[in-house]
Amino acid sequence: MTVKADVAHRNARIHTLDPAQPLASVLLVADGTLVAIGGEELLEQVEGAPEIVDHGGSVLMPSLADVHNHHMIAGRADLYELQLDASADLSVVLDAIQDWSADLAPDAWVVGGGWGIRLIPELSDLKALAALDEAAGGRPVLLRDDSCHNRWVSSAALALAGIDAAFPDPTGGTIVRDPATRAPVGLLFESAVIPLEHAYIASAPTTVEQDAAACRRGIEILHTFGVTAFQDAAASAQMLAALKHLDDTGRLDAWVVTSLQINDHVLGTTPIGQELIDRRETYRSPHHRPDFVKIFLDGVPPARTASFLESYLPDDVHGGGWRGNTMMSLADLTGWLLRVAEQGLSAKIHSTGDGAVRMSLDAIAAVRAAGHAEPRFQIAHGQYIAEEDQPRLAELDVIADISPPLWYPGPIHQALCNCLPRDRAERLHPNRNLLDAGVLVAGGSDWPVVPAPNPWHGIQGLVTRADPTGTFPGHVWPEQAITLHEAVYAYTLGAARAMGTDDVTGSLETGKSAEFIVLDRDPFTVPVDQVGRTTVMQTWFAGRKVYDRLPAA
Repeated sequence: MTVKADVAHRNARIHTLDPAQPLASVLLVADGTLVAIGGEELLEQVEGAPEIVDHGGSVLMPSLADVHNHHMIAGRADLYELQLDASADLSVVLDAIQDWSADLAPDAWVVGGGWGIRLIPELSDLKALAALDEAAGGRPVLLRDDSCHNRWVSSAALALAGIDAAFPDPTGGTIVRDPATRAPVGLLFESAVIPLEHAYIASAPTTVEQDAAACRRGIEILHTFGVTAFQDAAASAQMLAALKHLDDTGRLDAWVVTSLQINDHVLGTTPIGQELIDRRETYRSPHHRPDFVKIFLDGVPPARTASFLESYLPDDVHGGGWRGNTMMSLADLTGWLLRVAEQGLSAKIHSTGDGAVRMSLDAIAAVRAAGHAEPRFQIAHGQYIAEEDQPRLAELDVIADISPPLWYPGPIHQALCNCLPRDRAERLHPNRNLLDAGVLVAGGSDWPVVPAPNPWHGIQGLVTRADPTGTFPGHVWPEQAITLHEAVYAYTLGAARAMGTDDVTGSLETGKSAEFIVLDRDPFTVPVDQVGRTTVMQTWFAGRKVYDRLPAA
């Protein structure tokens, strides 16, 4: 029996993640598809003279997947924007703003992000606003925090958006004000950011090619970490058009699933909701699947905008007993989930507090009871899930979309402990409990909320419940550690199943697209505290090498 193949990859230690054939040494590829997997004997069965790629004994495995990122935002930031260090103190942030602004035109916007959400108390007065205005030379400033839910903006930006002492707080958002004058201090939470985003977008509209460049840059960065399939967690019409443009011009080197925004409390894009859904098929392409919607149900705990079953620690703004709130009622959420299910769409629901998770599960239960078994429902982040609700995810076939860098020791973990009692703050991401209950756990990054979309840090963190960089000491709820194989699965076939791309990627099996990575070590044999140092040497997508750490001279 002979096999037709264009390329034969040989002399490799290949982890296929296919239980029927877990190890191999040869991959045969034809037209970007895997046509045979096995040992060196396969080379004798190849018809003709295929190109031979000798991997010199290197470790190969399926390329990785990321179930939750914001690739166009990250790509745009890398190409065009000021990037801040979430661990930096205020003086360092101001110095970075001043240095960046020095090269800008007098009326240019200073746009970027990454300042640490832990700085909120320092930014909550007029002195901080004056310092920002000075650092930016009076320019309009729009800087996202490290959760991307909140903004720090300058006086000029407030003026352009029409926000002053008389401007009311929008539903679902807060304009932080001076207690004596009610003047905005430049700090905006959740939906209060929308007028600023609209003002900025109006001042600097982008072309399809510019948006495509941002998407492509984001994907290039993902390739360096071995990621060739991902779900963008909050898609706009501009992103959908950019992805279609890339695929139509042969430049979309990834499987992309998009989540169409139903409501928007942080990004300021239009259209959203049913109008965006109605356009989705216009943007479908061979490598782009607009198959999900995105619903923001609550905010983030450090800003006290996540919805909890029990109260936050008291503070000057909310007093005692504050539990946060949701951006939709249960009736509205259920209505939207039924509506999109009837249109054949799945849903990603941002739910960081256990109150929001419970509401999500109650709404999903109603949808399942109505007979909709097909839609995939993802609880995005699900950092806090009440113990009695954890088995419900499995009962309702709900996927846990997790982002390990958001909870293992680091700045975000410390911010959680500043707003919640520590015993509650550290009982987050009950991954062991979820897996034992039969829940599909899928790995994501939430990049650029985290500085880099490195799945290897996520994989190590899932196993150790510790900071894989070693920068921050300690462990977070170590009883919820999972095994290395479970963690790798979460970033390969598990994430592909969660996104609905497991028909083409996630494992190395005959008939699937030829996507794999070449590594500098075997993550299944090195000590677990070295897994996070794994380096991707090559990334292959649809049979083509799309990244090479050591390109030919």
